[in-house]
Amino acid sequence: MDIPTITVTELTRSIKRVLEEGFPFFSVAGEISNFRPASSGHWFFTLKDEGAQIGCVLFRSQAWKVSFTPQDGDKVTVTGSLDLYPPRGTYQIRCETMVKTGYGNLLALLEERKLRYRQKGYFDRKRPLPKTPRKLGIITSATGAALQDVLSVLRRRAPSLDILVFPSLVQGAEAARSIAFRIEQANLLSDCDVLLVTRGGGSIEDLLPFSEEVVLEAIHASAIPVVSAVGHEVDWALSDFVADLRAPTPSAAAELISKGIYDSKTELVRIRQRLVAAINQQLLRAEVRTGRASIPTLRAYLQAQVDRRRFRLANAQLALSTGIEDRLHERRNRLTLLTNQLNALSPLAILERGFAIVSTETGSMLRSSRPVKDGDRLRIRWIDGQRSVRVEEQDEL
Repeated sequence: MDIPTITVTELTRSIKRVLEEGFPFFSVAGEISNFRPASSGHWFFTLKDEGAQIGCVLFRSQAWKVSFTPQDGDKVTVTGSLDLYPPRGTYQIRCETMVKTGYGNLLALLEERKLRYRQKGYFDRKRPLPKTPRKLGIITSATGAALQDVLSVLRRRAPSLDILVFPSLVQGAEAARSIAFRIEQANLLSDCDVLLVTRGGGSIEDLLPFSEEVVLEAIHASAIPVVSAVGHEVDWALSDFVADLRAPTPSAAAELISKGIYDSKTELVRIRQRLVAAINQQLLRAEVRTGRASIPTLRAYLQAQVDRRRFRLANAQLALSTGIEDRLHERRNRLTLLTNQLNALSPLAILERGFAIVSTETGSMLRSSRPVKDGDRLRIRWIDGQRSVRVEEQDEL
């Protein structure tokens, strides 16, 4: 049997043509999951129901027409066509429109559970973390990126902190029981000052184990303070509300837990530097008093004192000079503004525009023609001089 051989590209093009021609335009209803808006303005998400899921994209040129911001758990109806992306060999729905039809069952379940546990008081207890913990227990996947992020931060900020990892499943049907078991195990050992329950980002389904009741019960029953850091900043799980502290990311959780140790270490370095400087100064003074200080040593010490004071003097002179310049600039601007205002009100400004000022011989300015009689002598002033005139006749306006 002679079977023709074709390339992967040719096969993919044939599949693309069959899919796109076979499903030119359709509407499909489902629940949004793993919604990821890109910085370009395009929306990427998964549309799913009880039996299947399919990737979707709604480009920026169409996204502005949607009257709401989609979220994980929203039930929607999208209209579009199938699109196959050859470089990855994957197909997706290229959406043209999106209409919201309700909320997904999973989101509704989480909201109901959240309300129930709030009413039970599980969200009220917030114990302070120890300022300088001795040992940290981390409950997460032993192979996940979240653990490496936490360890990287702690190695830099708190290398003296002991770390005990409790490997756990963080995704799937058995993950919730695995997390709860590790929390209980850590409490039985009573060897940790803080527990960190964490994992990396994912869809609302991926993070679901951290919202299961068995995990919430274990966190609430823990005698050790618990920090919850699930996913990225935009992600959340019900463990965030029950825990004593919620961190937006695993790395942020490591920084919060190590803050006291890091601050203490920084303060110790400052104290050590000040102590060494004070001891050296006292030793030098003692050498001077006993006459054992050498001329080069004294010269270096005095030169250092002079340099330090010279530096402070230079800074003070710079600050003074800058301040004087700023004040002068401010005064110049103020003077210019007042001069402009004064010139605008000056009669001379009016004369420059071609007007003239009429007054009596005694200097009284005339604002009306009524006091003037035939034969009166008046003075007229222009911008470049004045003339004396006599009224021969006047017309009434």
